[in-house]
Amino acid sequence: MRHYLGLLFIALIASLTSCRSDFDFETSTGGLEFSKDTVYLDTVFTNIGSSTYTLKVYNRSDKNIAIPSIRLNKGQSSKYRLMVDGIPGKEFSNIEMLAKDSMFVFIEVTSDVASANPTDFLYTDFIEFGTGVSQQKVELVTLIQDAYFLYPKKFSNGTTETLPIGDDEIYGFFLDETDPINGNELIWNNTKPYVVYGYAAVPSSKTLTVEAGARIHFHAESGLIVANNASLHVEGSASTTEALENEVIFEGDRLEPLYTDVPGQWGTIWLTQGSTNNSIKNLTLKNGTVGLLVTGNDGSTTPTVSIENTQIYNCSNVGILARTGNLTGKNVVINNCGESAFAGSFGGSYEFTHCTFANYWPIPNQTCIILDDYIETSTGDIIEELVKADFINCIVYGSSNLGISHKKKGSIFNFKYTNCLIKFIDTNNQFAGNEQYNFSSTRFENCIRASNSTQNKPDFLAPTENKLIIGSDSASKGTANNTFSTFNDILNNPRTGLTDMGAYNFVIFD
Repeated sequence: MRHYLGLLFIALIASLTSCRSDFDFETSTGGLEFSKDTVYLDTVFTNIGSSTYTLKVYNRSDKNIAIPSIRLNKGQSSKYRLMVDGIPGKEFSNIEMLAKDSMFVFIEVTSDVASANPTDFLYTDFIEFGTGVSQQKVELVTLIQDAYFLYPKKFSNGTTETLPIGDDEIYGFFLDETDPINGNELIWNNTKPYVVYGYAAVPSSKTLTVEAGARIHFHAESGLIVANNASLHVEGSASTTEALENEVIFEGDRLEPLYTDVPGQWGTIWLTQGSTNNSIKNLTLKNGTVGLLVTGNDGSTTPTVSIENTQIYNCSNVGILARTGNLTGKNVVINNCGESAFAGSFGGSYEFTHCTFANYWPIPNQTCIILDDYIETSTGDIIEELVKADFINCIVYGSSNLGISHKKKGSIFNFKYTNCLIKFIDTNNQFAGNEQYNFSSTRFENCIRASNSTQNKPDFLAPTENKLIIGSDSASKGTANNTFSTFNDILNNPRTGLTDMGAYNFVIFD
């Protein structure tokens, strides 16, 4: 038995020895192929890390090779970072690759504008593969954008500035008119973008003015708070190109295309109880959690906030959430929200004219408009009057069957839709006999109801891409009440003749 075991052991050793040459690695003399000759890392703000980018390296030869060196040309001083074979670093030696195999190189960058080329603000480097005459290179390029950075102060004891919110505190700070670095933080201009960390707050009795063309970027879990007796004035104006050069834009601080339409990247713009004289014009707000949060009102008969020519997209919760709010809107467009485009909750007073409330959230169980007059507590419901909710010449349409949701518990619940296109497909007749959805009543004056999937469509250009201009086949074409069409559409085109419901005049699609 021992004899046979000995023979087996010898045979095993022989077989391993005979295969050994299959795993020998020769020093690479070039000939590598790459998925890209140049890796463009998209624009980043100064000192904010990029996403991770990928370069694939191929060994097309029949030989196992060892790459003697993979390194960044600027060495350890480079602002780029690599990961090769699962190991992070900036320089690597003797990286092995099997014949006909490939590997990934992962690339990131964090740089400041001072390190970039002063003429074009590009920061560049090379990844060098091999040495000497066989060396191959892949260029790395990224644009570094300078910005005003707004963030809470850090104190000498290691703590940071916070804002009191009721009995709690949040990571945030009050804007300062005499900041030693940024100057007057209550005027946001268009000279360079603003990047906000934490919640920036407008102090009581002060006004934050956001000038035309300003670009505001909020970091994760950040936003803007307008305090009691404070005001927000967004002063965008009409643009003439697709660059929206005069529009004010609020969005997240990730500039890579991957994040262009990702909901929930930052918090909200919060108009708190008692904030007053708020005005928003020509604003594009996108990718927040709640786009605009309006809690309470200033107690006057005039609106707490007036909103004009404003687009709100890709909010993970609600586009505009008002709780006992008092607001007016003209040419407001909202789409792709996780719960509702507009929610007038816990009563309030609202008036919207020529607005488009859409919701093409990927999971079609959301709605476009929610109205209710109560909040639930452990001791029972608290009811607040819905004084007014008027929707005039509006489109209310989305991917789900029910475009509106009304939840009434109190005695005063005043709403009215005038010359609106509303999607309301009551498949199982569950709302039959419910006065809140009686389209024959005076609460739905001259409205067009889409009651099945093929009838009375708005003919949006590309609703899942937030392109909500209407075409010539739209049921909204020429069906608005001209009495209320006294202002241009959201693209600054005049409304003449028979006007169209929604924020846009119709166009003829190519």
